[in-house]
Amino acid sequence: MKNLQFISVLTKPFQVYRILLVLTVILFSSSCSDFVEVPLPNSQLTGTTVFESELTANAAMAQIYAQLRDGGILSGLPTGASVRMGLYADELQDYTNSTISLPIYNNALTADNATVASLWTSSYSQIYNANSVIQGVENSTGLPIAVKNRVSGEALFVRALVHFYLLQIYGSIPYITGTNYEINRKVTRSSADEVYAAIAKDLESASTRLPENYSSSDRAKPNKMVAKAMLARVYLYMNKNTEAANEATTVINSPLYAWETDLNKIFLRNSKTTIWQLASATAVRNSNEGTTFIFVSGPPPVCALRTDFMNAFETGDQRKVNWTKSVTTGLNTWYHPNKYKLRTATTSSQEYSIVLRLAEQYLIRAEARAKQGDLTGAKEDLNKIRTTAGLPIITSTIATEILSEIQKQRRFEFFTEHGHRFFDLKRSGTADGVLSISKPGWNSSDILWPIPELELNANPNLQPQNTGY
Repeated sequence: MKNLQFISVLTKPFQVYRILLVLTVILFSSSCSDFVEVPLPNSQLTGTTVFESELTANAAMAQIYAQLRDGGILSGLPTGASVRMGLYADELQDYTNSTISLPIYNNALTADNATVASLWTSSYSQIYNANSVIQGVENSTGLPIAVKNRVSGEALFVRALVHFYLLQIYGSIPYITGTNYEINRKVTRSSADEVYAAIAKDLESASTRLPENYSSSDRAKPNKMVAKAMLARVYLYMNKNTEAANEATTVINSPLYAWETDLNKIFLRNSKTTIWQLASATAVRNSNEGTTFIFVSGPPPVCALRTDFMNAFETGDQRKVNWTKSVTTGLNTWYHPNKYKLRTATTSSQEYSIVLRLAEQYLIRAEARAKQGDLTGAKEDLNKIRTTAGLPIITSTIATEILSEIQKQRRFEFFTEHGHRFFDLKRSGTADGVLSISKPGWNSSDILWPIPELELNANPNLQPQNTGY
């Protein structure tokens, strides 16, 4: 992916005319630069025209979901957070030996690293496009109000979601809500508290606009519960524990979802524990995660689960049995994540890329309850996770022990899922203690990635650089 400057992905006009191509050819081009620089076709649509039709407004959002799936932080490809943050923390070992991946694995990033730049630029490209949809829908005179609310709610959710991940990786960042060139080329970074507040505001607004039910059976478009599930996470990160527990309870109590005790069914396309997922590119393809993580012979082409991670599973944990798999070549054995079981196409798609699922809501509520002193409620939620994993219930009455167990269960429940492990270590203040042991190159300043050098050069208002870079 070509490295674009910050101003280029935030200020070039959103090429809505490509939606005609989307409807007949393909939803997404894998290059960010292609997306914003493709020449005008003969059948050019104006921005106003695109948002006068529900069909083309839906296509604009479909294009953004394809971007999320195939590029940037949420992608299940080797360039996404599931791999990159897994390498950066203590989940994965790198086998590419590339000049891009090794600095991530060795915690030796520099401001000119290609991944540092690409995650930033692709994310702000996605945010810019979400803003274009929000503005286009708001200015539309032809869309019914219900459609305007739904589409703008989806775009608000995406805007909040991508900013959330940028905040975890880069720290203080700009929160972009418009498409004006003169404003965006001079943006400054907002504090973490300000960014969290903006994320929560967008998610609250999205939850009021999105419909109660899914608009399709595959749960690939956000509904009200999707916004609330993400809001529960954000409130937890903000230490708003009452609000986090309340939002999680709303999602848990929704009749749309049902608990699944068969670990091998949780990552299927039709799982009732899925809150939101990204649909595959075609009707026969499966998840990018399956293609990325699964290998059938060694050495691994991309990465493998670290030995110390595998050894840390509690005896009897069925997640180790069902969600990891060994591959032996000669005298060597490696392990790969096996949450997604399919690495190639099938007659019809059986696995999509899951972003939000029900287990997180139980662990959010467990943590929020424990921090409020409701240890009985916290243990009920925590033990739901443990018993599904084949582990005995915990009976401790000590808050610190319960909170420690919640973090442990998050580690083994969400490994290689979009950076949960690293973000949990960061927000709990335990990153230094854990990663300084497992990652010899770890420094306290590594808690944040550097702001890309190209972006600082293009916009001095983004200064100062993060500490340590």
